[in-house]
Amino acid sequence: MAKTPPKPNTKSSTKPADIAGADIGGETAKKATPVPADADIAYAFDGPQGAGGETHQIAGNGVATMTTQQGIPVADDQNSLKQGARGPSLLEDFHFREKMFHFDHERIPERVVHARGYGAHGFFELTDSLSDVTRADVFQRVGERTPAFVRFSTVAGSKGSADLARDVRGFAVKIYTQEGNWDLVGNNIPVFFIQDAIKFPDLIHSAKPEPDRAFPQAQTAHDNFWDFISLTPESFHMVMWTMSDRAIPRSLRTMEGFGVHTFRLVDAQGKSTFVKFHWKPKQGLQSVVWNEAVKINGADPDFHRRDLWDAISAGDFPEWELGVQLFDDAFADSFDFDVLDATKLIPEELVPVRIVGRLVLDRVVDNFFAETEQVAFCTQNVPPGIDFSNDPLLQGRNFSYLDTQLKRLGGPNFTHIPINAPKCPMAHFQQDGHMAMHNPKGRANYEPNSWGATQGGPREDPARGFTSFAEVADGPKQRVRSETFADHYSQARQFFVSQTPVEQKHIGDALVFELSKVERPDIRSRTVSHLVNIDAGLAATVADGLGLAVPDAAVAARPPITDLPASEKLSILKNGPDSFKGRKLGILLSDGADVAVFKALLKAVEAEDAVYEVIAPRISGVTLSDGTTVAAKQKVDGGPSVLFDAVAIVVSAQGADLLSMDAAAKDFVTDAFAHCKFIAFTPEAEPLFAKAGIAGDLDEACMPLENAKDTAAFVQACRALRHWPREMKVDLDAKPAGLQRS
Repeated sequence: MAKTPPKPNTKSSTKPADIAGADIGGETAKKATPVPADADIAYAFDGPQGAGGETHQIAGNGVATMTTQQGIPVADDQNSLKQGARGPSLLEDFHFREKMFHFDHERIPERVVHARGYGAHGFFELTDSLSDVTRADVFQRVGERTPAFVRFSTVAGSKGSADLARDVRGFAVKIYTQEGNWDLVGNNIPVFFIQDAIKFPDLIHSAKPEPDRAFPQAQTAHDNFWDFISLTPESFHMVMWTMSDRAIPRSLRTMEGFGVHTFRLVDAQGKSTFVKFHWKPKQGLQSVVWNEAVKINGADPDFHRRDLWDAISAGDFPEWELGVQLFDDAFADSFDFDVLDATKLIPEELVPVRIVGRLVLDRVVDNFFAETEQVAFCTQNVPPGIDFSNDPLLQGRNFSYLDTQLKRLGGPNFTHIPINAPKCPMAHFQQDGHMAMHNPKGRANYEPNSWGATQGGPREDPARGFTSFAEVADGPKQRVRSETFADHYSQARQFFVSQTPVEQKHIGDALVFELSKVERPDIRSRTVSHLVNIDAGLAATVADGLGLAVPDAAVAARPPITDLPASEKLSILKNGPDSFKGRKLGILLSDGADVAVFKALLKAVEAEDAVYEVIAPRISGVTLSDGTTVAAKQKVDGGPSVLFDAVAIVVSAQGADLLSMDAAAKDFVTDAFAHCKFIAFTPEAEPLFAKAGIAGDLDEACMPLENAKDTAAFVQACRALRHWPREMKVDLDAKPAGLQRS
């Protein structure tokens, strides 16, 4: 593309700056402030001797010089080697290769990241041809369905962690096209923490359990993570997303997916169009609140897994639309940010998303291990017509994933596992190796050869085969971060101001919670100093929640753009569903409950295409007012209200008195109220509300069921999913008008 950064006078490094948190990856080069000899810094070795007894090289200030595992001194651990500041990453980068190779092999046998995942089968159907911009076969014929497999995951937790951890969610799609597998390996957030793949091991090390104590599990609320983040300003756009409700989705079915990087579409003439991929859920966006997430993890750590399994098994097939943002060099040159920077997005107001297909999940796996656990995604798996940009994070991922699968699945033949095998014909000369299920037939196992069509095996096809876009790379080989990557706060601010007041409040709450678990005050303060560059009101809120004075703003490599317009597409609440379809109503029943109200409630739920579960004092169920017996799905102390999108309390007077003595039943209603859910209740339930301490606080989203006719109005009201004005009454930290924008 045409954009050329200014030639830097000095290298734009991203060395960790001084402890005060000066910016990283800046517009002008900054040298790291020497660390005092008496600084409280821990190393993985004791004294100057390494594991083999050799003497480590010591820098002038007494700090050991970083080396490779071969002892070669490292000059730059922040940037991978590129051909020009914005050019492709180079294969000869032995330091990156060794660092990523070792990181990929840290865990046996589970994935290093995305260990906890859940998958399902389905199909991709093209609804709008992209033949005008790409020769990719999957984008040619409208109406054609292509098999697909999707794996959702959390990033930081182990296989045994809980589903509702605050975390990025992996959204990896394998589409078995007629010209090979296409792996679109993305997340539910369109940006990422880092700009260069060489920093990925550091990011994940900082987020994982601290190595000396092996906790906390599946949490970033600890010193190491925020120490790294506060020294890495490029991360703060992603921090805004992960501290938002995007990181605690209600369901895997109610979150977006993104390809994250800028890719290329290439047509038959070799012309390139830049593209960003979006998966938009037909179920709408929906998340939970943090207190609810904590309790869901205790009540049902498999909440997301169960929800996806139940929905598909019931025939309520989750569906996403595939959208593309298409743009050319001219737009890339005019954009305020670099399209190769994975910490940036392109607002949909600037480049609208064109919907071109749909993804439907309609079949659960036959065996979790054989399919979900053994599926292997590789970002480099793209069919002809789709190609890469020079995004250094994407380039590094392309290099890394093959290593990961080799180690995790035991050898080079992981494509012989059915879930990974292409569904189109394959022909090559690769043979043998660990667990080879089939080898090429014939005499020749090399090419070129002269054995002819029968025995000679496959040949290249210049017309149909994959060809890379003929981009010209120019520039010196160097470890450098492009100057066009230097703005770290503008889009973070844009994301924040695009949220509704209640969503802004949740971001502030999340930051206060996470940083309250950080033991070192200097890390807390350093983090808040970056928030000052994003929004003064947010920084003040977080500082107040931590009992800190608001620090000076962190030094910014490039001053933030403060007038970027809000983008409604970045808000969950502005993009939620307009129905209660696919949601779950929890009905707390007791013996003697009004049968007419109960039956009318079920009818209203069915009319809305929603589902319900009965909760009762005993799992054997209850006997209604007409003698009808209704089985329970949940016992009251095993089916808390956090498992449901809305609740109804349909009880008799005697049943209410009984439940009023039960702590779990009182928690059922107080949690539903505190989490701003819609609540329906028969008049007999009022003593339960009184015992729970909320009788005097009931609002318009707490709807009496005086008779059967009231049930339809209640279920229709549930389409709003939450009654957010209530949060200002139940939260000590609530501010009447939400956070104030600076």
